[in-house]
Amino acid sequence: MVAVLGFTREQILNAVRDMYTDVAQQPDRVFHFPTGREACLFVGYPAPWLDALPPTAVESFAGVGFPFRADIVRPGDRVLDIGSGSGTDVLTAARLVGPEGVVFALDMTSAMLSKLRRNIERAGAGNVRVVEGNAEAIPLPDASVDVVTSNGVLNLVPDKARAFSEIFRLVRPGGSVQIADIVVGKPVSENARANPKLWAECVVGASIEEDYLEMFRAAGFENIVVLRGLDYFAASSSDDTRRVAAALGARAIEIRMSKPG
Repeated sequence: MVAVLGFTREQILNAVRDMYTDVAQQPDRVFHFPTGREACLFVGYPAPWLDALPPTAVESFAGVGFPFRADIVRPGDRVLDIGSGSGTDVLTAARLVGPEGVVFALDMTSAMLSKLRRNIERAGAGNVRVVEGNAEAIPLPDASVDVVTSNGVLNLVPDKARAFSEIFRLVRPGGSVQIADIVVGKPVSENARANPKLWAECVVGASIEEDYLEMFRAAGFENIVVLRGLDYFAASSSDDTRRVAAALGARAIEIRMSKPG
């Protein structure tokens, strides 16, 4: 069992599961981070894209950016969404790849998986495959997808280097990755990192931006481009969250990269 500053990996993951169970089951609740349709619009999703999805998918959205800004998903692609939640990005990708493509929807939170399955049925998305698991050990074969997408999830992963290596393993040579995630401008204190609840709230698990990008380079990716930075926490309802985020220089970034072909 991996220990993270006194807390085990499983304690961190349980805190994340608890938080996103609440997001799934109580979508009208006010959280420390933006959620739902307003959050989608704030981070850049076009309203017509949201209108094409079941409202129950959008209501539990908890992403931090608009990874589709990368414009890399094509008809017929095989796409993996890491941390699918209630399905906003999964169902968006399913529309982009069309009936000849397939989207693998990975999540580890039971409540989100249940909601995701219902939303897939409501959307009539026959090209989606639900996969239960986490980003550190993804139960799919090597080089099995053309594109990996993820939105606000990798900052929550205790062993990021392992997760990034998994992404590299799964993408075919010449394939691409689009990610929106939280990074920070200065180190997070050990006391803050040792609080599993704070990991689940998207700030203290985040890496310094250059370290984050370097982990992807170390995993083997190239052509890494930061497409946009966003003051994501400006939309938080919590004064404390906005204060902590500002002190750490926390922001969302949207990035695109490729696996050498």
